[in-house]
Amino acid sequence: MDEITLRQMQAVMPVAPARTTGGSAGVGGSSPAGPSFDDLLRERVGTTQAPLKFSAHAQTRLQSRNITFGPDEAARLEAAVGRAQAKGSRDSLVLLDGVALVVSVKNRTVITAVDAASLKDNVFTNIDSAVIG
Repeated sequence: MDEITLRQMQAVMPVAPARTTGGSAGVGGSSPAGPSFDDLLRERVGTTQAPLKFSAHAQTRLQSRNITFGPDEAARLEAAVGRAQAKGSRDSLVLLDGVALVVSVKNRTVITAVDAASLKDNVFTNIDSAVIG
């Protein structure tokens, strides 16, 4: 019969990569030179986002309820959707100057809009977040 040798294997633990600052190698608490990958990614994604769109239903609601957005309101709406996106939201209720907008964050599309006078008895469903802009 063949002889079998069993050996205990040593556990291998991953080691954090060494970070360099100012030419000297360091491990652990030292900070990397320049912006982090996360910062660069957020900067790139932020500059290539598609503009916010309004669905045909939302456009009809805006017109029938006499809701208008100027450049300032549009910028605040864009910022609110950006905040919802940064938190991982998919569909969000955005409250902006007494107007409630349901926005598909993933598609960057306003789905519907409700003015202050019509808000009283409404129930908003299928949203995972709310942003006050």
